[in-house]
Amino acid sequence: MMRLYYTDEFVLPLPPNHRFPMQKYALLRERVQNSGLADHHELLRPPAATDEQLLRAHSAEYIDRVTTGQLNDIEIRRLGFPWSPQLVERSRRSSGATISACRSARDDGCSINMAGGTHHAYRDRAEGFCLFNDSVVAARDLQSNGLASNVLIIDCDVHQGNGTASIVRNDPSIYAFSIHSERNYPQPKEVGDLDIGLPDGTGDADYLAALKHGLSTAFRESVPDLAIFLAGADPYHGDRLGRLSLTLEGLADRDRLVLQTCREKSVPVAVSMAGGYCPDIHQIVDCHFQTIAIAAELFAS
Repeated sequence: MMRLYYTDEFVLPLPPNHRFPMQKYALLRERVQNSGLADHHELLRPPAATDEQLLRAHSAEYIDRVTTGQLNDIEIRRLGFPWSPQLVERSRRSSGATISACRSARDDGCSINMAGGTHHAYRDRAEGFCLFNDSVVAARDLQSNGLASNVLIIDCDVHQGNGTASIVRNDPSIYAFSIHSERNYPQPKEVGDLDIGLPDGTGDADYLAALKHGLSTAFRESVPDLAIFLAGADPYHGDRLGRLSLTLEGLADRDRLVLQTCREKSVPVAVSMAGGYCPDIHQIVDCHFQTIAIAAELFAS
């Protein structure tokens, strides 16, 4: 039985017409429940990540300023969200969900955080809608508890995981693999363990060929006993922030390739949803739900 963790009940007080589609998370959980998937898998509320857990990826000074609302105007603009106690709680829950998904994946083969993928967060600053770096927090939580040694982060969000690459740059036990739109945000990019930057308009066939090669290299070089897969919906051709041109079928092939590779290599995998910015929010939910349905199918037994 696969476990799925949700954080959508922690709603942020955003101004009208804010460009982040926060409501996609509630719609995704509703889709999961209405589809019947929740009847066969556990749908769980995650605990909040503690200061001790966050400190494995972030500085104490940064966590304190975030918690007490001391980010300055420049930092708030870089983040893209107004500060609120709800923002802090939701971000802690999202990191807690990835921690929980990683722990569950060790038992079930695969587990899902129906949010997360906040890969632009640096050790000491927020960026790009990302306050805490849930992937690195989770990887180091499992390592510190003796539950993983080498962790492979497979980042298929359309934007490079710059915060992740920066935090783990001198950490050989966490391998940062990012396949992304080369000309897209962020600029300049950080240097990860493996970066595959794709040209504007890259479609299904070229994307999948590049991803297959990248996975082969990443698994060979990292020798992981845990993987974290950021299954961004934003490589989709209808995404307003994407610049790539994958179809819904191409995204399905991407998800199957990543998840089947993990399964064949007996590497447990935690999945997070990461980005998605289609003008039609239901298209974002379609992409995210497809990822969850494929994972449920592949790890049914």
